[in-house]
Amino acid sequence: MHRKVHVRFGGESTVTCQTGSRGLPYDTNPAQMELLKNLIGNNHGSSFYVTGDDWQSIYAFTGASVSNILNFQQMFPGSKQFILDMNYRSTPQILKACLNLIKHNVKKIEKKLNTHNSDGDQVMILQASNEEDEALRIANEVMDLAKEYLYRDMAILYRANNQSRVIEETLSREKIPYHIENGMTFYEKPEVKALLDYLRLIQDPHSPEGDDALKGILNIPNRYIGKRFINQLEEYADNQGNLYQVLKKMPVDVPYLRKNIREFTQLIDSLIKRKDITEPAEMILMIREALDYDNWITEDDIQRPDDNLIANINQLQMAASKYQTIPALLNYADSFKELNRKSEDGVSLMTIHKAKGLEFPIVFCIGFVDGVLPNCQGDVEEERRIAFVGISRAMKLLYLSYSTSYLGRAVKISPFLEEILGKK
Repeated sequence: MHRKVHVRFGGESTVTCQTGSRGLPYDTNPAQMELLKNLIGNNHGSSFYVTGDDWQSIYAFTGASVSNILNFQQMFPGSKQFILDMNYRSTPQILKACLNLIKHNVKKIEKKLNTHNSDGDQVMILQASNEEDEALRIANEVMDLAKEYLYRDMAILYRANNQSRVIEETLSREKIPYHIENGMTFYEKPEVKALLDYLRLIQDPHSPEGDDALKGILNIPNRYIGKRFINQLEEYADNQGNLYQVLKKMPVDVPYLRKNIREFTQLIDSLIKRKDITEPAEMILMIREALDYDNWITEDDIQRPDDNLIANINQLQMAASKYQTIPALLNYADSFKELNRKSEDGVSLMTIHKAKGLEFPIVFCIGFVDGVLPNCQGDVEEERRIAFVGISRAMKLLYLSYSTSYLGRAVKISPFLEEILGKK
């Protein structure tokens, strides 16, 4: 977040608030607003300016409050409001869709957006039977559009990170280059990678891959094992075998470490015995339950609407259900380490939150399903603002997609979709 504050005391006091994409005050919290009030003080000669758009306030999960801008004129009665209502980005059709949606919010500053841009195509709707079908339909549209546009002209936006898995897999299968905004594929997310490393160790504990996996998971969940112990383990293992074999016989003086290591190796040994008779999805479930993994990954986590850790490992388990053996799953997951995701000239994949402030000629907003967008745990007006931010990234073409089933269950279409289309 970029801010610059100037204060001059004596005579006229000036406070200048200069902001970046998360401007003051619509993405600031009440404490920050109080700080601004204190900076200004009771000097009626103070002057300052703020910028913001209440229609795009989407960071309540960080403590930001849209009321900072909604109530701004009440908090500062002498202030003047200037509405910048000219849109230079989108076609009239996309702008109309944005206005159709946001008008349903009650808590907002009324304004009418205009554009001098030429007419474009109507908003396009993609209906699918499930997430895989949705991703395939999007991939087909991308390949068709690539005859006229560059891949980097396109973005696929989603409400939550766990939605990226199916899209990544489909684009990769269709050999469509893509770029993930945070540079991390689904299978590299820490909570996912740790479970895959458990599988690597279980599958072949006596291999170099098993050694690497062991170092990654020996302290997951926390067993109070640090880098120093791992360095000692590697030194002890020189010329004596692989790390897991040495771990089981290496002398450990500290009682609690000795106990934790014994419990770890007992668990791994028990799972190794079952690896050839247990399918990957069932093995992942067994690991999750044995480690109380779900509670561990969320214990210190502030549940953010764009990063649901449990949903990510549920997605991993769903992906694993397609494979009969652990090596088959691991080989598939490893394939995503290659170049597709690193292509800066590829299709951009990101959450709507990360897309804020960006623009693309073509935007696909996926997952317009009730419970996903809007998120079932979110405030409906903020969820609507999130959808508004997503669709307003589009310059020329806007695609909205949904499926009639999600995570194997029948679902309803998002009410936002009918609002966008002007049917409500």
